[in-house]
Amino acid sequence: MSPTPGERPETALVQAAASGDADAFEALVRPHLGMLFRVIDRILGNGAESQDALQDALLTLHRELPGFQGASKFSTWAYRICVNQALMARRKRVRRREDAIEDLMPRFGDDGHHMNVDGLLEWSEDAEALMKVEQEELKARVRAGLDRLSDDQRAVFVLRDLEGWNTEEISRQLGITRELVRQRVHRARLALRAMLPEFAPGPGEEP
Repeated sequence: MSPTPGERPETALVQAAASGDADAFEALVRPHLGMLFRVIDRILGNGAESQDALQDALLTLHRELPGFQGASKFSTWAYRICVNQALMARRKRVRRREDAIEDLMPRFGDDGHHMNVDGLLEWSEDAEALMKVEQEELKARVRAGLDRLSDDQRAVFVLRDLEGWNTEEISRQLGITRELVRQRVHRARLALRAMLPEFAPGPGEEP
């Protein structure tokens, strides 16, 4: 008995889907839909826009599948296409001025030191600290905070701190320098520190 589309190896599903087998394409994509929607929604921050972008990304996947060479896993290739689609969707929005979050940035005194330093969040770059972002009770606050970032800052923050990309990958994907990636991530973190005091370490906790 021939295996159903969902039981066939990924390579066979890719070949069949590339040849126009709709069932094979559905079986290929279905296990990854949650991951693909997640990265799009993190970048866009709007459920309706994210759904539209996912549909556009799936159309792109279907159209480009015959050119997929299998150099990476299908999920990795599909993930990159979804990131591109989300970034393109954000670029269609009216761009926000970079200084829109200046009132959220730390202030410095004449001596060059932070003012109100107690209010600054020690945002760790390691995965353990970033796991706090996933806590259900903070998701609404995180979404609101991300939405106040500029498009460029939000994109690099999501890719770097939520999706785990390194600076080199983000630089290649967005077509900007590594230094600019670092600058945008830094500014995004500073803004989110001011907006999300829940992430500040408690007494006796390691920063």
